[in-house]
Amino acid sequence: MFKSYHKLFLSAAVIAAAATSAMAGDTGGSRTYSNGKKVIDGGATYPVKNGKTSLYFVNEKAHKGAVKFGRTPTKDEIAAWNIDVMPDGTGLPEGKGSVEDGDELYEEKCSACHFDFGTGGSGYPALQKGNAYEGQKSLTNQRVDGNDDGPIRVFGTYWPRASTLWWYIKTGMPHPAPMSLTNDQVYALVAYIISINELKIDGQELDDDYVLDREKFLKLVMPNKDGFVPKIDGPQGVEHARTYFNNFKNYGNGTRCMKNCFDGKPVLAKISGSGISDYQPPISEKKDLPAPKKGAAAAPGKKTYEASCAVCHGTDAMGAPMLGDKKAWAARLKKGIDKVYHNAIHGINGMPPKGGTSLSDKKIKEVVDYMVGKSK
Repeated sequence: MFKSYHKLFLSAAVIAAAATSAMAGDTGGSRTYSNGKKVIDGGATYPVKNGKTSLYFVNEKAHKGAVKFGRTPTKDEIAAWNIDVMPDGTGLPEGKGSVEDGDELYEEKCSACHFDFGTGGSGYPALQKGNAYEGQKSLTNQRVDGNDDGPIRVFGTYWPRASTLWWYIKTGMPHPAPMSLTNDQVYALVAYIISINELKIDGQELDDDYVLDREKFLKLVMPNKDGFVPKIDGPQGVEHARTYFNNFKNYGNGTRCMKNCFDGKPVLAKISGSGISDYQPPISEKKDLPAPKKGAAAAPGKKTYEASCAVCHGTDAMGAPMLGDKKAWAARLKKGIDKVYHNAIHGINGMPPKGGTSLSDKKIKEVVDYMVGKSK
């Protein structure tokens, strides 16, 4: 949580580590394990009485006996699962890649979703919002008035560690073909993303010729490295989390409370129609569309393509004809545009009918027209 305002998301591994201890009898209040330690999240449990906890019936058999976690995994199973990269460099392989190579890879494999220079759009997240050191200062911003700027939360400004960036790209990107990038390609893409966030490594900005490797990557210090509490890194991470979440002064109103908790005059939100109407500050009710740009109107299928089709047709990794690939589209047009419409609507090979969407036939044809027009 950032300075007692942003949420902390504990990993399942952290919670599971504390949950391996058998619980003593539950007598209400804060739950305690047999080793005398409280649960990490400060939660409470209630005794089963007459087959119920408060108003709800429970399966009493499920509350008896030891928890069974299954068999112990083999070393090979652990190795296949344990592919994340830790902040101390554990799991980070050797390799290298330049900013220039990363720029070219980004244009080829990433820009269809994250747009030019990582600006984001069409539902895909931005990877940068200018200088990360300046942007990090915005994280304490609150939208108190209608025109106030909110916090800028992108990789460079918000993430406390860069290690997650490397393994997420390696194991999850590009979306249509995860695990298809070599380690050198991942280093190149990471170098490019670091550069467009204007981050420095050992005081040096990353120009096009900068070559990132394992040693240099581990020297990267993120602007928001101290912005989250509690500290969950290292061998004391579990205990730090336990101490923090069992002190109710660190969050909420400072006390455990189930009713009559608010001391003061509440502000009521009026409910009318289908939702809350009395927002503070008021929500704008202006519904005007942006003024169209002068010149030729955008192709009708462009917006639908970007929202529903670019994830597969923005790359050739899925075997689908890529937008702009003249040769691939020319081959499909040999049997006529009606055949292309038919295949798009009814599906062909690995493509499901309508690409798995619920779009109308008309919308699908507009998308086909857009892709064909951009591929001549």
